Amino acid sequence: MALITLWRNLCHLSDLRIPGALAALKNQPASHVHRVVREHLCPWFRSLQPEPFKVRFRHACCNEFHSENGNDFHRSGEPVFPQVCDWERLEQNLEDDQVIYRRLNDFSSSEEVLHFISTLGTLSDTMAVGALQRICEVEKKSDYQRLPQEMLDNRIFQALCLRFEQGPSCLSNSTLVTALQALVLLRVDPQSTLIKNLVTEGLNRFKRGDLEVRSLCILGENLIKLQGPDCATVELIIYHLQGEELETFSPEDIVALYRILQACAEKVDQYQMFLNKMNNFSLSIISSLSPTLLSQMLTALVILDQTQAFPLIIKLGKYVVRHIPHFTNEELGQVLEAFVYFGHSDRFFTKALEQHVAKLCLTLDPEVVSKVTEYCSRKLILSKPILNAVAETFVCQSEKFSPQQISELIEPFGKLNYLPPNASAVFKKLEDILFTHFNCFPPKTLLKLLHSCSLVGCHPVNFMAKIFSPFFLQKLQDVEIKLDEEGFVVPCTVHEDVHKRIALCIDGPKRFCLNSEHLLGKEAIKQRHLQLLGYQVVQTGIISLYDCVFKRNLSYNQKLHRDDREHAKYLGLHINEEEKERPVGVLTSSVYGKRINQPVEPLNRDHGRVNHVRADFYRKNDIPSLKAPGFGHIAPA
Repeated sequence: MALITLWRNLCHLSDLRIPGALAALKNQPASHVHRVVREHLCPWFRSLQPEPFKVRFRHACCNEFHSENGNDFHRSGEPVFPQVCDWERLEQNLEDDQVIYRRLNDFSSSEEVLHFISTLGTLSDTMAVGALQRICEVEKKSDYQRLPQEMLDNRIFQALCLRFEQGPSCLSNSTLVTALQALVLLRVDPQSTLIKNLVTEGLNRFKRGDLEVRSLCILGENLIKLQGPDCATVELIIYHLQGEELETFSPEDIVALYRILQACAEKVDQYQMFLNKMNNFSLSIISSLSPTLLSQMLTALVILDQTQAFPLIIKLGKYVVRHIPHFTNEELGQVLEAFVYFGHSDRFFTKALEQHVAKLCLTLDPEVVSKVTEYCSRKLILSKPILNAVAETFVCQSEKFSPQQISELIEPFGKLNYLPPNASAVFKKLEDILFTHFNCFPPKTLLKLLHSCSLVGCHPVNFMAKIFSPFFLQKLQDVEIKLDEEGFVVPCTVHEDVHKRIALCIDGPKRFCLNSEHLLGKEAIKQRHLQLLGYQVVQTGIISLYDCVFKRNLSYNQKLHRDDREHAKYLGLHINEEEKERPVGVLTSSVYGKRINQPVEPLNRDHGRVNHVRADFYRKNDIPSLKAPGFGHIAPA
């Protein structure tokens, strides 16, 4: 590690040749400190005991040490100790740095971090950067937009900033780019001398070819945040990284490169070949990714629309299962969003998610809870442990959820046709919220919410009249058939002499939950509403030649669907207009309006009513007809 003394680069100033870091700084009056800051002098003071100045030199093994003067590795007049002493000193310094790192991670506020470093006699560059990073972490938890003014005015924080502003050329590559990263995250003014000096030094090292892959990735990310994705230097960095062997990249470097390309998503076509190479290589490093890196890679794949990288998505999904308990709320939300986007579902992931949500649902962020329910809803996964936990959370902490999140929480119950054990408490709580905050719900959100309630038979009757109309119920049926007393078809335009109404509901594969044969909520309410309207509901999943139709090519299915509709309209049957969007036949090869439970045969009804019944059940789709030659329309008695 790059260990240096706190007054490096200012050792030639006689008034600063005193050890004791911030101990003396604390004893100085505020006016003196501010004067030092204004004059851009190093604010890290030493104690009153003089000692020979220290400078840094680089060891052959790429480790940096403190030498006791500018030329020798030992103090003048003192015996030279064996080289092992240097290693012992290095080990001691490393141990000290580790202790400081652990102490920094224990602090929960910026004030605690700054107070701690003010008690240190010396502070290495890496520790100074670590302090900035910890300040960044604790301020991020506070959801800050900009650093508070009291932080900017803090003399210890100013001292940290001046330290990097005055001597960026003496910093190691990793320290330079990490300091820049921390300051950018802290939203320090991009036009400040501090940021400009660090950026300039980073660009100079890039032009000289001194930056390694990791430093290039960090520099590229920070340039995007400071200057935008159109920055010419960013393009040069990406071009340079494309020429590197991916095998030399660490997992962290690969994910950082994904983040850079994610910021340049508008140019994804330009880098698609490189992305394909990265996607293939990433298969070999997934096992080494931390939960944070896993979520970041999935997010980048979503933004870059890498739907063709499905092998990578599947393998990421397998390793995500292992890390579910270790994801933060934000990371888990990103993972769920990615799985919904790519249409990925895995029973092992669902099982692990059930255990995690059931255990921690009351402590999860509302946004994450809504993401979990959206995942179940979009993938048609009936997970009772998840839905039960969500219902309990809603009853106990409903005030935490926004109107949009409430809609996302309730919608899966209706869509999946499931009522939790505490359903009465859930819908009582929902009704109370609607009474008090009805105007806060957007119209479309309110419609989805009330519709979800009605799908499970829990009608918020005080609000239904404002939303639903008979037109809504008429859209619920696939095919409507009217019959007279004799069991014959009556045209849909005729409303008198109708003895029976039949609604045929065809159970295709998309009408059930993905992981069971449990009917979806919108299909269940369809049958209940039709029965209330007086229909005899016929539900079937096996129809004549159903399998045959779905095994035909698409053109055959579309032709069959078109012929079915034209024939049904010719017979005067009411066909839902929504069926126009279906690419396959609704009744396959069967005859619309055929006599119920009786074979289709030539009829001679002398008592038939004019224009009420047509006996033309003849179909022109290669299906044998039982119509006798010359048989025409039924004549009146």
